[in-house]
Amino acid sequence: MKKIGIVMGSDSDLPIIQKATSTLDGLGIPYEVHVYSAHRTPEQARDFAVNARKNGFGAIIAAAGMAAHLAGAIAANTTLPVVGIPCKGGALDGIDALLATVQMPSGIPVATVALNGGVNAALLCAQILAVEDEALAAKLDAKRKADAEAVLEKDAGIAARL
Repeated sequence: MKKIGIVMGSDSDLPIIQKATSTLDGLGIPYEVHVYSAHRTPEQARDFAVNARKNGFGAIIAAAGMAAHLAGAIAANTTLPVVGIPCKGGALDGIDALLATVQMPSGIPVATVALNGGVNAALLCAQILAVEDEALAAKLDAKRKADAEAVLEKDAGIAARL
């Protein structure tokens, strides 16, 4: 199975990344996590992206706040799918990160999830890998079913209380 590359712009993004890694762990998907900055360590970020395919990655998650150029910098250097997680914080509380992540120029796509959306970033990467992996697709189907059952259990609990 291909692994997921996870890059965060700062270790302050770790709580968001841990939501992604927990989700990937639950699905049995291998991953690597790195801290690279689009601005402070551009060479390392570029090298990671350029070599990602040959290093066995199937998709990359890039999380960053404020200027949030990391996902775009990664995407500019690979044709693997890149999923950006804009992180809350700074003067605009994440709106700047959201806009920087989602507003990519034609030819350099970045799929973007919600602010602090670590779980959905991991699930989107899993769905990308599952296109060619029936066992993983079955795990995703089972997760969806379990999630739906959990909601219905909560519904029944509320109905019983009220």
